[in-house]
Amino acid sequence: MRGTVVRAALIVMALTAGVPRPASAEWQFKPFLGVTFAGDIVPATLDLDQAVGGANIAFGGSATLLGEVFGVDVDYGHAPGFFQSDNVVGHKPLVARSSTTTLTGNIVIALPRRIAQYSLRPYAVAGAGLLRAHRVDVLSVLLLADNMAGADVGGGVTGLLTDRVGLNWEIRRFWRVGGQDTPLAAGQVQQFSYWRASMALAFRY
Repeated sequence: MRGTVVRAALIVMALTAGVPRPASAEWQFKPFLGVTFAGDIVPATLDLDQAVGGANIAFGGSATLLGEVFGVDVDYGHAPGFFQSDNVVGHKPLVARSSTTTLTGNIVIALPRRIAQYSLRPYAVAGAGLLRAHRVDVLSVLLLADNMAGADVGGGVTGLLTDRVGLNWEIRRFWRVGGQDTPLAAGQVQQFSYWRASMALAFRY
């Protein structure tokens, strides 16, 4: 796991490291709190279907280098308890602890700053990176620990309250890339996707 995360982080950092910063570009740092919903996973059990399809708290942050229109973005998100549900009918929940984690590098296209000024500035975002699913059942028998290539797409809007601080609202969809063509093995998934809606503080530099 550690080696995979390190490699993914290096790839994501490489997406932004070589991008020169124009004189008009700005950094935006956005710690967020959000919710995941409408998830789907294959293979699935009754517990997994109910858990990933429901709402779950998520948190994380992003760093964006944004010019007049185009920019790059690194996004990290973590949703503890993602594969757990208290609404399973007929038996006690089988999952003891679980989570899903994403680390992606993205391209950003925003409304030109000269048009948005200090009002709401909408943008679209798309990219790729690491998608991790982790689950441990109460008997430690049906383990799930899969690091997957993933992609994301979405959009949002940022509004400044001052010259340096604002609020951000965003929605993204995350999904596994290429899982349908790989042989199914224990502790792995073939398909995995979900939506994330979030609200963040936006710090502009």
